[in-house]
Amino acid sequence: MTKSTVQLNENGEFIAVLVIEDDPGDADLIEIVFQRQREKIQLKIVHDGEEAIAYLRQTAGEVLPDLILLDLNLPGKSGREVLQAIKSDEQLKQIPVVILTGSKAPEEVLTIYKLGANAYLTKPAGLAGFKHIIQSIDHFWLNLVHLPPNLR
Repeated sequence: MTKSTVQLNENGEFIAVLVIEDDPGDADLIEIVFQRQREKIQLKIVHDGEEAIAYLRQTAGEVLPDLILLDLNLPGKSGREVLQAIKSDEQLKQIPVVILTGSKAPEEVLTIYKLGANAYLTKPAGLAGFKHIIQSIDHFWLNLVHLPPNLR
């Protein structure tokens, strides 16, 4: 499921978000909330780790996402492996990666930060919780934070 529209940031560039989420229900909730939060955004949803890495490597010479939302429990290549691949790639490592997953285990949180995640959030239950967390991500990462310039 892909939604491609355009939202300009303060530099006149569109905002692109890559969502790496294998659960179709969670992916749909994230998409719905982002669409309600922003009139226009380039939102790309991929459902497994291999697809995510292939997409990022394919777009590395073109338009990289400004932000990545990453679930850890993915089929095939895990979210941990995806995070390692992103943070070890010179063309990709500057992209902020926000982990949005079901685990709250302290050792998991520590491991993920050591791998280079920019934030670790636990998935909420229900639409109200998803709405709150996605609105918070949008407000903080896409409005307040100065994202690295995307060399398009």
